[in-house]
Amino acid sequence: MALGRKLDRIDLKILAQLQANGRTTNVDLARAVGLSASPCLLRVKQLEKAGYITGYGAHINLRQLGETVLVFTEVTLSDHRREDFARFEKAIFAVPEIVECHLVSGGYDYLLKFVTKGVVHYQSIIETLLERQIGIEKYFSYIVIKSPFVKHALPLASLFGPVGGPGDDRN
Repeated sequence: MALGRKLDRIDLKILAQLQANGRTTNVDLARAVGLSASPCLLRVKQLEKAGYITGYGAHINLRQLGETVLVFTEVTLSDHRREDFARFEKAIFAVPEIVECHLVSGGYDYLLKFVTKGVVHYQSIIETLLERQIGIEKYFSYIVIKSPFVKHALPLASLFGPVGGPGDDRN
């Protein structure tokens, strides 16, 4: 199963089930996708090896741990050579509070997602990045007031077709 190979319905069902519950047992997973345990485990291992499954983890409720602030930041670089992008990406990868980085098209170059202890903490990080002279020309910050929902599972059925049995359009 090479990366890029079209996955079959059972592979997609396995991925959908693991998105919903990465801690499911192989026996329960096999039952949910209509396989016996041994072939199911083999498929999961193949999906991992081929890079379709990149890891397993827990979703953390930050509110239980304490106050945090989520900030989206648009960043425009002063220069646009390949080495400018590489220098910027290398520098921000090392910042633990930056949890997502997206190179985008449009009016700015990058969209970053920060999780910080507060606005003062966020501003301190931005000031440090500006002092490091990693090519930031300008930035705009958007502090998140409320997140009505955050989806962790990808919409496999709408992207790649139904993953259930006949008439089952669920992920």
